[in-house]
Amino acid sequence: MYFSEYMNEWLYGEEGYYKQFKTIGKGGDFYTAVSTSSFFGASIANHFYTLLKEGMADRNGWLIEIGAHQGYLLCDMIQWLYTCDPSLVQTLKFGIVERQPKVQKAQLAYIQERFGDDIQITHFNDIADVQVDYAFVVANEIFDAFPCELLKDEKLALVQNDEIIWKEAKQETLIWAKKHHLTQGEIAVGYEDFAAEMAKGIGRCDFVTFDYGEKYVRNDFSIRVYGSHETFPLFDEELILSESYKKDDITYDVNFGHVCESFTDAGFEEVGYETQARALIRFGIIDILEQFSKQTTQARYASEADKIKTLIAPTMMGDRFKMIHFRK
Repeated sequence: MYFSEYMNEWLYGEEGYYKQFKTIGKGGDFYTAVSTSSFFGASIANHFYTLLKEGMADRNGWLIEIGAHQGYLLCDMIQWLYTCDPSLVQTLKFGIVERQPKVQKAQLAYIQERFGDDIQITHFNDIADVQVDYAFVVANEIFDAFPCELLKDEKLALVQNDEIIWKEAKQETLIWAKKHHLTQGEIAVGYEDFAAEMAKGIGRCDFVTFDYGEKYVRNDFSIRVYGSHETFPLFDEELILSESYKKDDITYDVNFGHVCESFTDAGFEEVGYETQARALIRFGIIDILEQFSKQTTQARYASEADKIKTLIAPTMMGDRFKMIHFRK
């Protein structure tokens, strides 16, 4: 099978990696900006609140998270919106795009734990199921979880008996690669359909997402297997595919140029693209921390400041992760 099919089965097939609920944080397979600090969600919510005050967003619309894992990000955003304007949790509607029943159950349990019966969540199995007039849609690290093809020397990777072999690429793939100046690396599969479905179902939309990658083509492989805080390039001699298959995460750096092209073709405009550090600071994360410092102990303030450093320091998450904002 082509590598994209193999990767799709690895992540989403029966007994696939994402079929089961995964622990995030230092005790799990990986940690994210969301699990690092609740101020990540608060700062995005602060940006949304600014759009609401400016009349760019609809206070009677939806706040929707895609790939919400346990629901930390959405809950952190709801908490901050309530702090800014308690009436917003009465007018806004909240949704999560998640197709795994076990994960949905875990999300609902966590949201119940955070807010009791005060917040109601609508689950959508797919972005195509979202049919609303306005939505502020947020996602963290979803584009690196789309299946991808692997291209090298005008050949595509296939997997046979847990071994990678190479076969002449289809002409349409070579045309796409030439257009994007790609000679070697990953070609994500599904960005175009995802953007088109979002555009089709949501009348007006702000979509803010964070991921690791660049807008330029590196012409090198970034795909890697990641488990228990150890990373192995896919072509590492020590990596045995059959042992990692469906047990460990598999991911690659996002080509934001491809993401942008997919969304602009679907009718979105690119509002902003910048490092995570610049975005979070612009969204107000430092101001939020200063407000927090006035109502907490020095020890708790120092702890949160250290977590925020992880989010914005150039040598940590700050420069490696990017934020892109699309509007329709």
